[in-house]
Amino acid sequence: MMDIYEKYVGLVFDNRYRVERIVGIGGMAVVFKATDLLMRRTVAIKILKDEISADEQAVQRFKHEYQAVAMLAHENIVEIHDASVRHNIKYIVMEYVEGITLKNYMQHREVLNLREIISYTTQILRALDHAHKKGIVHRDIKPQNIMLLKNGVIKVMDFGIAKIPNAETVTMTDKAIGTVYYISPEQVSGSPTDARSDLYALGVMMYEMATGSLPFSAETPVSTALMHVNETATSAREVNPAIPAGLEQIISRAMEKDPDARYQSAEEMLNHLLKLRENPKIIFKENKASKKKQQKNAASAAKPKHKTSHSMFPIIMGVTLAFLVVAGVSGYFVLDRLFLNSSMNAYEEVRIPDFVGSAYTEELAQWFDHSEYHTPPVITYVYSETVEKGKIMEQDPLAEEKRKVLPGKQECEMQLTVSQGPRTIELADYSVRDYREVESELRRLGLTVKVENVASEVYTVGYVIRTEPEAGTVLREDELVTIYVSNGSDTVNVSVPDFKELSEARALITLMENDLTVGEVTYVKNWRTAGTVFEQSIDPWQQVAKYSEIDFTVSGGPSYAGDGKSIPTEEDMKWKPAEPVTPEPEPEPEPEPSWEDTSGTDDTWQDDNWSDDSGTDDSSGGEDTAIEEEDEFEWDNWWDWIRP
Repeated sequence: MMDIYEKYVGLVFDNRYRVERIVGIGGMAVVFKATDLLMRRTVAIKILKDEISADEQAVQRFKHEYQAVAMLAHENIVEIHDASVRHNIKYIVMEYVEGITLKNYMQHREVLNLREIISYTTQILRALDHAHKKGIVHRDIKPQNIMLLKNGVIKVMDFGIAKIPNAETVTMTDKAIGTVYYISPEQVSGSPTDARSDLYALGVMMYEMATGSLPFSAETPVSTALMHVNETATSAREVNPAIPAGLEQIISRAMEKDPDARYQSAEEMLNHLLKLRENPKIIFKENKASKKKQQKNAASAAKPKHKTSHSMFPIIMGVTLAFLVVAGVSGYFVLDRLFLNSSMNAYEEVRIPDFVGSAYTEELAQWFDHSEYHTPPVITYVYSETVEKGKIMEQDPLAEEKRKVLPGKQECEMQLTVSQGPRTIELADYSVRDYREVESELRRLGLTVKVENVASEVYTVGYVIRTEPEAGTVLREDELVTIYVSNGSDTVNVSVPDFKELSEARALITLMENDLTVGEVTYVKNWRTAGTVFEQSIDPWQQVAKYSEIDFTVSGGPSYAGDGKSIPTEEDMKWKPAEPVTPEPEPEPEPEPSWEDTSGTDDTWQDDNWSDDSGTDDSSGGEDTAIEEEDEFEWDNWWDWIRP
């Protein structure tokens, strides 16, 4: 299979991306390790397979992936640099990450420990939260689409079937609907999907990480998909009793079949996961939607089933006993009310109002102060991207619950969680500080950070020159801050090689090897083979500053008729006979001087005998430097350093 795609190795796309080797083959595309000759960095190129590049739907999905990720900028999402879908070869250039898929890691570990589960899931949730707030739903969350780097960082990738706001919907096929082992019930039934579908898939992943097995698996994909709709998974703690109850609660809630009973946002699920990290013994209060559903199921199960009895005696005895119980209970309350005058009569039953969604105002605070049944509530303020500032997000006890209180002596205590609105950060002036300290501080504040190295003769290497946005800008959580860091002076001189008669591709590689960059490339009609460099803006062996730009004049072939910027076509490369050239007459020789040179010196040696006898041999200079292949991955100790 790989041999088919080896033809791309060594090619240079758009005079910029040199393909190095194959790193993975998927259903639609092949991924190569490549070098960005312009930016001098390693990248990954995802090339659409030849056999499906003519499929309009496949191309649309390919475009969809680029459009989705282009809207995102997050440390836990694979970054896309460039894309091209205009020509026969369609490709996406993305961030190159060294690691393995989470699926491969899970297969070798079988069951992950609590720290690993929390660490990996937390990072995935932060990526999903960022995407969801941009209106993007991934719709294919699975361990195969999660990359695990050597330092434990998680990268979410493959947004090919993502739901993008204000974009044409990608047609869902059997291959593009999502993987059946992680698919949400609403995706199976063809119902509308939203962010909660991603949370369901993540819940299935957590189940697999905690137990080493999938919650639903059947002989056929269709049967497996239907299990997500109709079957109830075995409790995670029943499969693995070692996992804490709080983790099982999070998994169960994320995997609720009714989207309204699940976590309503990645942020909400993340908050529970962080609480579990702080206290592994925590027990979460059952959410209202799930509780109502269980009560409904219990009521349905409690309905009497009509069965034929072989004897009337059990029925008569049951009715008799029921009558006696009812009579006894009724008698108790009658006696209690009439004769005993129990203090129970002084209690009042309070039905808890629904405060969620209401604003916590001064009027509401006064209502609690004057309430006969409620004490002033305990208020907890939290930041929220989704709930308006001042609105109540959660309450305890839940709405519609009942509490017995003794007016004047006992009151119902309420705990309310109130939104502070989105968290905002005013960017400080971080110039002339070590970039590692600045990066760490910005990440602690909840910002996304990108580091760019630039040359500077003023700032010390590793120190911050400036930030973008600039100091004083008010940002929201997860917004991108670019740190520009000094990598020292850029005045080191290098020698310019001779690029003449080299192919354009070879010239670009030679530029990179000599710490130079390509400037303007101009194509002209010329008798040389198309793509051959025959002029350069700086003469060979000149000393110039490192990373200086070199302009090239390249032959477009004998039939080239382009504008000087367009790449020569096959037609341009065809040879055409040149027009005959009439040679110019040779100039007549000058007459010899009549006088003799009696000085005794003879300068003819300068032309005949000049040579460099230094003995220097530069023949080795053109040899390519051998690049060692990367060591093969060793599984024996891999998780010793990957484990959080």
